[in-house]
Amino acid sequence: MKLPQGLKNTKAAGDAAEAEALDHLQRAGLRLVARNYRTPGRGGGEIDLVMREPDGTLVFVEVRRRASASHGGAAASIHGGKQRRVVLAARHFLLRLGHEPPCRFDVVLVEPAGEQRVTWLRAAFDAG
Repeated sequence: MKLPQGLKNTKAAGDAAEAEALDHLQRAGLRLVARNYRTPGRGGGEIDLVMREPDGTLVFVEVRRRASASHGGAAASIHGGKQRRVVLAARHFLLRLGHEPPCRFDVVLVEPAGEQRVTWLRAAFDAG
């Protein structure tokens, strides 16, 4: 299946933002566990990055990118529905592990070029 040019550009920009977020987190000492983890079936969830802190904490990371801040920037795009889908995928991921290590949900914002292009929000939301 061939993607239309606009979708190719959007996907490429999203992939680049994810790579930038991954690099940022690895430089901070986190280790990659999984990338683009998806639950099976339709309507499930996806986790952009699953990382592990040096202390063993499992970190589920949502990467958000916005081309401009005109609609609130990347942080404004993390609504309740998106959080629920990430939590659903995290629960599925943990079931596969067979045990539940300490966990948290982080968000990495990749904004248009500027003073602080990458912002890492630790414990941005919870599973409750």
